[in-house]
Amino acid sequence: MAFEPKHQSHLITNGRDRAPARSMLKAIGFNDEDLAKPIIGVCHMWIETMPCNFNHRDLAVKVKEGIRAAGATPMEFNTISISDGVTMGTQGMKASLVSRDLIADSIELVGRGYLFDAMIVIVGCDKTIPAAAMGLTRLNLPSLILYSGSIAPGHAQGRDLTLQDVFEAVGANAAGKLDDAGLLEIEDKACPGAGACGGQFTANTMAMVMEFIGLAVMGTGSVGATDPRKEATAFEAGKYIVDLLRRNTRPSDILTREAFENAIVGVAATGGSTNAVLHLLAMAREANVPLTIDDFQTVSDRIPFIADLKPSGKYVMEDLHAVGGIPAVIKYLLEKKLLNGNCMTVTGRTLAQNVAELPGLKSGQQIVRPIENPIKATGHICIMRGNVCPDGAVAKITGKEGLKFSGPAICFDSEEEMLKGLEEGRIVAGQVIVIRYEGPQGGPGMPEMLTPTSAIMGLGLGDKVALMTDGRFSGGSHGFIIGHVTPEAQLGGTIALLKDGDHITIDAEANEINVDLPAGELAARRKAFTPPPFKATRGTLYKYIKNVKSATEGCVTDE
Repeated sequence: MAFEPKHQSHLITNGRDRAPARSMLKAIGFNDEDLAKPIIGVCHMWIETMPCNFNHRDLAVKVKEGIRAAGATPMEFNTISISDGVTMGTQGMKASLVSRDLIADSIELVGRGYLFDAMIVIVGCDKTIPAAAMGLTRLNLPSLILYSGSIAPGHAQGRDLTLQDVFEAVGANAAGKLDDAGLLEIEDKACPGAGACGGQFTANTMAMVMEFIGLAVMGTGSVGATDPRKEATAFEAGKYIVDLLRRNTRPSDILTREAFENAIVGVAATGGSTNAVLHLLAMAREANVPLTIDDFQTVSDRIPFIADLKPSGKYVMEDLHAVGGIPAVIKYLLEKKLLNGNCMTVTGRTLAQNVAELPGLKSGQQIVRPIENPIKATGHICIMRGNVCPDGAVAKITGKEGLKFSGPAICFDSEEEMLKGLEEGRIVAGQVIVIRYEGPQGGPGMPEMLTPTSAIMGLGLGDKVALMTDGRFSGGSHGFIIGHVTPEAQLGGTIALLKDGDHITIDAEANEINVDLPAGELAARRKAFTPPPFKATRGTLYKYIKNVKSATEGCVTDE
């Protein structure tokens, strides 16, 4: 029996008993012809609080035009988004990771409530991308993801700028290395318009992941937010979702173990954000695909780091797009037999078929190095173990920082305490900075530490200290940094037991973090430990504290 594209929405629109529903839908402009067609949910995250999602309503118009042209009826809705860049360094940052699961929940609920036949989600700021994948995977409807695009680079003082440069300029200003006028110039010019952060930070990392994993149409992710071709991309995505519906291709057909490994390859090869570890673990949980943090190490060990992209490199996503974009990177990695080309994608073609007729990387380009001459012979993501993090931690080691760091600990019970210590001159070269009680429960919400890492860079300490936390790092963070330390401090993990002066060794070759203390001393400190009260006792954050799993499980909340 042929698949009926109106497989769910007929329960809303068809038959005598549905006259009240049809009457309400006609009140907002739909007619009988519209309601006889398949209904496609068009979700976006437009919000007037950030540039990342500011073009979503315009793109939704074009997506809906494409859907109508392909013979279906779109119904638009939106959900929330929290900007890490705006909230960073404030209590608002605690809402960031929490928003991922809330967005996924809202996509799921609207999809279930209105019985859409298929869905397309326009995504931008970083948590919205995995959130869309999680919600769509739960629904398992024919669905795809459209990234609204990266911001164009700003220009000042003879160089290209991203938001990362503003954060680091704050530290340089505090250190007396940049005057107030210079800081204001960078502030004014770093973000020239709509689009998500321009480097290989979390948004661009996860947008790339969606093409590697097969949930986005090939070639859509690296088209910039203000590129004139973006609207045409949105129109074509609208047509694609109707085709996807008629083929009845669903996330469960795409999200295989091999597809997740392809996604990890993309992250490792391009120096992507460590947040990809959390998000891919959460997506795999939704897809019932076995995946652990150790799988990231296995892939990272065999994949060279080859893309010279910010934050640790020179270039931004628009530069990569100019030399071939995400499809060219995929094509190159396929040629080098580092990806599985047989994985199915939303286009109805395999990953290899998607790029077969597309051009490769432009001759003479400097952004993606040959694998024979990589930036680092293995991936930049290191999964660490040891007596400091027996359940694991995630380090971002590009090789520029060295591969080993050893020194005395200086411990802070919050990001704010660390920044105060920095201002007071208590942080000096050679130390291992510990920021704790910033984990999923302790934060709560596992806030990102871009403000501390940027301040360290701005002060010129980036290669002179290490930073370790049970919180997360922004995709814009770089330096000798280790996050996701588990068990977190709130649960009595070793990170809670550390004291100033304890000697810590971080070894990125052995993938270990150890404190030089006898087991008996650690046991005594653990016995004496009492967790502090939760920082939230009501509302959304308290619900999150009660339900969230550890970072090693992707900080999921629905189990």
